[in-house]
Amino acid sequence: MKIVLPSVLFVTTALIGCSSDQPSPPKMYTESCKVVSEAEIESLFDRWNNSLRTGNSKNVVANYAVRSVLLPTVSNRARYTANEKEDYFDHFLEDRPSGNVDLRTIELGCNTAVDAGLYTFTFAKTGATVSGRYTYTYRWDGTEWLITSHHSSAMPE
Repeated sequence: MKIVLPSVLFVTTALIGCSSDQPSPPKMYTESCKVVSEAEIESLFDRWNNSLRTGNSKNVVANYAVRSVLLPTVSNRARYTANEKEDYFDHFLEDRPSGNVDLRTIELGCNTAVDAGLYTFTFAKTGATVSGRYTYTYRWDGTEWLITSHHSSAMPE
């Protein structure tokens, strides 16, 4: 009994210390920020637009992060997976679209950026033009800037 009692006392004291109501210290994350200019973020739209011109949905989807969302103009469904995005772009690319930014604002953060504004698409197959609003959010993945969210909607004219 002499050996058991001190052991029980030690374990009980340790458990009481572990179950205190004191909050745990916050987890600290360190991240180095990629230096980026507004011009570099502007060029990401050109990269995306050039991938449209290939007519290949896989090339377009390569601009998106694995964990990303596409909220497209001509679909009622949010697209989360690469396959869902490819399905959307397979149909969108049929009319051979090409976009032009008309007005934009860019916000830069630590490994993130937002490009929002107005753009116009011209469809080579039909000659139609459509004006819309857009927001792209980007994240630096350590190698390249990828789209994490893309929202597009037609102007409510």
